[in-house]
Amino acid sequence: MLEYFKLILSKVSFDKRLFERELRKAIKSLVEDELNELKNWCYTHFGQVYGPIIDRQFVLAP
Repeated sequence: MLEYFKLILSKVSFDKRLFERELRKAIKSLVEDELNELKNWCYTHFGQVYGPIIDRQFVLAP
C-alpha cells in the first residue's frame, strides 16, 4: 500500500487540495512503520512545496 500511495501522491502533486486529500487517505490507511516512511518520503520529495500541508496532516494523524 505504501508504494501505491507514493505513486498517487506523485501523480496529484500538481494540485495542493488533491495532494492533501490523498495524503489524508494514506495516513488513515497505513500502519505506523509505513507512516514514518511516508512522512520522510513526503518531506524529501514535496517538503519545499507542501511542507505546511505535510506538517498539518501528520500532526492531525491518530
